[in-house]
Amino acid sequence: MATIPDNPLILIDGSSYLYRAYHAAPNFTNSDGEPTGAVYGVVNMLRSMLRQFSTEHIAVIFDAKGKTFRDDMYPEYKANRPPMPDDLRGQIEPLHAVIKAMGLPLISISGVEADDVIGTLASQASKAGMPVLISTGDKDMAQLVDENVTLINTMTDVVMDPAGVVEKFGIGPELIIDYLALMGDKVDNIPGVPGVGEKTAKALLTGIGGLDALYDNLADIPALGFRGSKTMPKKLEDNKEAAYMSYQLATIKLDVELDMAPHELVKTTPDTDELTKLFGKLQFRRWLSEMLDGSDGKIVADERVVSAGAADEPKVVAPVIDRSGYETVLDEASFNAWLEQLNSAEVVAFDTETDGLDYMTANLIGVSFAVEEGKAAYVPVAHDYLDAPAQLDRDWVLAQLKPLLEDASKAKVGQNLKFDASILARYDIDMQGIAFDTMLESYVFNSVVGRHDMDSLSLRYLEHKTISFEEIAGKGKKQLTFNQIDLEQAGPYAAEDADITLRLHNVLIAKVNADEKLKSVFEDIEMPLVPVLSRIERTGVLIDSMLMGAQSSELAARLDELQQQAFDIAEQEFNLSSPKQLQAILFEKMGLPILKKTPSGAASTNEEVLQELALDYPLPKLILEYRSLSKLKSTYTDKLPKMVNPATGRVHTSYHQAVTATGRLSSSDPNLQNIPIRNAEGRRIRQAFIAPTGYKVLAVDYSQIELRIMAHLSGDEALLDAFRHGKDIHAATAAEILVLPIESVSTEQRRRAKAINFGLIYGMSAFGLAKQLGMGRNEAQEYMDLYFERYPGVLEYMESTRNTASEQGFVETLFGRRLHLPDIKSRNGIRRKAAERAAINAPMQGTAADIIKRAMVLVDEWVQQQPEGQVRLLMQVHDELVFEVQEEHLERVTAEVQRLMEAAAQLDVPLVADADSGDNWDQAH
Repeated sequence: MATIPDNPLILIDGSSYLYRAYHAAPNFTNSDGEPTGAVYGVVNMLRSMLRQFSTEHIAVIFDAKGKTFRDDMYPEYKANRPPMPDDLRGQIEPLHAVIKAMGLPLISISGVEADDVIGTLASQASKAGMPVLISTGDKDMAQLVDENVTLINTMTDVVMDPAGVVEKFGIGPELIIDYLALMGDKVDNIPGVPGVGEKTAKALLTGIGGLDALYDNLADIPALGFRGSKTMPKKLEDNKEAAYMSYQLATIKLDVELDMAPHELVKTTPDTDELTKLFGKLQFRRWLSEMLDGSDGKIVADERVVSAGAADEPKVVAPVIDRSGYETVLDEASFNAWLEQLNSAEVVAFDTETDGLDYMTANLIGVSFAVEEGKAAYVPVAHDYLDAPAQLDRDWVLAQLKPLLEDASKAKVGQNLKFDASILARYDIDMQGIAFDTMLESYVFNSVVGRHDMDSLSLRYLEHKTISFEEIAGKGKKQLTFNQIDLEQAGPYAAEDADITLRLHNVLIAKVNADEKLKSVFEDIEMPLVPVLSRIERTGVLIDSMLMGAQSSELAARLDELQQQAFDIAEQEFNLSSPKQLQAILFEKMGLPILKKTPSGAASTNEEVLQELALDYPLPKLILEYRSLSKLKSTYTDKLPKMVNPATGRVHTSYHQAVTATGRLSSSDPNLQNIPIRNAEGRRIRQAFIAPTGYKVLAVDYSQIELRIMAHLSGDEALLDAFRHGKDIHAATAAEILVLPIESVSTEQRRRAKAINFGLIYGMSAFGLAKQLGMGRNEAQEYMDLYFERYPGVLEYMESTRNTASEQGFVETLFGRRLHLPDIKSRNGIRRKAAERAAINAPMQGTAADIIKRAMVLVDEWVQQQPEGQVRLLMQVHDELVFEVQEEHLERVTAEVQRLMEAAAQLDVPLVADADSGDNWDQAH
């Protein structure tokens, strides 16, 4: 049997798989009646391939819609084939979605067949010496076999190398096209030569040779002695045109224009969230369970089911949660009965329904709650179409709920309770007892397993597909707001939210509590932060819209200047924001070196490429400045004045606790985390963040917190000593490396030390350091070697962290936050190296995130005790907190905030919080 080489490029004939699966698989349907059997069969075969063959390079190729060049050549081509069945056509889109979510490159090119794409890729790979394994049941593919290309039929497990082709067909791969041309193909309606079957074709080809040889030697055919050999010359002569046309039709193209090369067809990490949703919708319960059991996206073949439609495949059943215990509450008696249950419940699952997602403007439309699994209620209070007697009065309902909602001893659980707390605050309810949040329970348990929204969590942990908002409200411009939705749909939807939240809590809190460190992160960091963030968001920040308008005008003028300068250099006008046009200018017209290509094979114009080109060429430098200023203008100076809330006169961002892998907060609408501080334009934007009359902006940020954490975690004596004695850490590093007195360190020497200090945090290599400092790679390596000689504890920390990460699949912060690294054992070297770099950085960045969160909780607790209006916490930006402080209290507040921030963690080095203030945010730096 043929031997399959290690790590081949696997090319999968998706179209062959599709029809095979359709005809073999049982008649699976999901609960909506949609057929799913073909999807199941194809995906199962793909999973089997991934189980059997370990490879980094793979692609699944499908026929595209529409005609191909063969139809133009011969209109009757495949004319005998019936149209694709409707119940198969509808499965193509979900199948493609699953394949992409599995991390497998999918290719479909119009005008040619899947065979032609496979042939082109196989040919290119073979010429490059790359082993290729083609998975198909199509005999035509045998023509592609050579010393580097092997076929496998997964249905029969037959593997064919060149010797295998001879064994099966009696001829070598080089004669397969002639073989097909002589015999024709009824399925594809290729005519061939009448009267020529397998035996005759084999006799002709082995006796004389291919089509050209046969027509050059027709007189020698009778001597071959096979049955019908005497009449064969005339048959061939009479059908010469059909034979050669059949040869063309049977020939797989090897020159299809492709956007990607074989080595670029790389398997990526599966999108576990998307797979969970797709398997949930398709109701492939076994595979859904795989996604939910913490396999971190490993696509493992079903050992019991390795071919479509195997007899022992378990029945695919829709996991359904019984909704019969849901109630829509429309009268006071029913509401009071529920209120009694709420007051006696140990934990209440609570959710609000609103007419929008802006916590500053959305109106409360109803509330839902659950007290036990399967028992939930929705109370509508502001549906438009209901007459007053048909629904309870909102003010009355909220008045009844207020004591419960403001009772800190009554534990509440929700999904993103920060939003609900902010909505309730609009109705003068200060929500207390925010004890649990399923979004945060999932996030603390595993931040990178996927998204943490309720629909995803329900599929992941309950195997239940929730009623989606689009199902009841529609899509796009015609989408209804919740107040417009009929109660028959709104009631079950809202009640299910509360029920699912409670069910998720019961599952997730057990996972979190199983580890004392995770429990502490959840209880002591994440949950106390929820009301803090709600208050910060609702407070908002004051901006000078007039100043921002002036900045927009100035940026527009500067962008015009840059654009004209770019036109002058390029000697033509072009769209500076168009990667395609920029590619043409930089690499085709100007002939600049192509440093990197996109996955489609085009020359890359990403920021990294432009930064490198900018060292030697003026146009890339202009483009970088243009992009930066254009982003500032569109994201901030144009947008922020339009985001001012008319009721408060302030801009209100949204902070997200469950987005980043490391625990850092992110923000959106607007994103306050990405306003640059190191260039003049970014600082000018910060000038527009102002204090009201009688107040100052106070900014307090941690000094070199990640380096301090590095010193603590590594325990390196030299680093610890530098921080303990308050030395300039970068100058101290230069002095250590170069064996100089610290006062003799030059500015350039300090700059180099700074680059390596921060570079090591992010796993920078000698190559990266050389690039940043403009030195040779060897010189950079020597510099790094000297660093590790002087700071052996840092090297030991990095090595031990890599080993720990590889052994357990995660690293931890100082406070026990777990940072999972799914690619730490990847066979793909690039992904594995990236995971190793993340393993070194994540404990530092994650610990810094934990510290600023702990500081926010401490500071907020103190702020709440101060007289109203004296101090307000406005923003959190990375390692910085920004306040608004009455001028007469500035000195006292500054000292107390610094004290509290420095008390947020106990490290082996001092934790230092620097403070400054001014009339605007820029002055406070």
